[in-house]
Amino acid sequence: PSREGTIAKWKRSWTKRQRRGRCSPFAMEIVVDAYGSEERAMGWYYYLEDKLEFPFKAKCIRERPISPLKKDEAVDVTAMAPEEECQHDMFVQIRWEDRKLAVPLAQLKGISVGNDTKEAIEDWHYWVTMGYQF
Repeated sequence: PSREGTIAKWKRSWTKRQRRGRCSPFAMEIVVDAYGSEERAMGWYYYLEDKLEFPFKAKCIRERPISPLKKDEAVDVTAMAPEEECQHDMFVQIRWEDRKLAVPLAQLKGISVGNDTKEAIEDWHYWVTMGYQF
């Protein structure tokens, strides 16, 4: 699809989500002016880095072949993964078996987190669920 078509689809679905109270009005600003996959990825990276309140506890909501986490496993999320690891997906660092490991944010749900963290995670889950890509 064209860039204009993708943005129009995003805006329509985002507006519906805003009306239902399920998204951050600020979050649309993440990608609206991005002109390529790298800019979209970095827009998301800096949005999440700013909104997520580290450290926080999370639980795995779905298993992924690229991650060792099992469903319902609880972890401590300590930071965003390095930028270069987030060019195709958003990863966060966790403490896992006495070491740092980057896992996809899409497989985590915050446990007793602040509103900003909850909103940011939900925004990212929405992006992924809708099938949007960088």
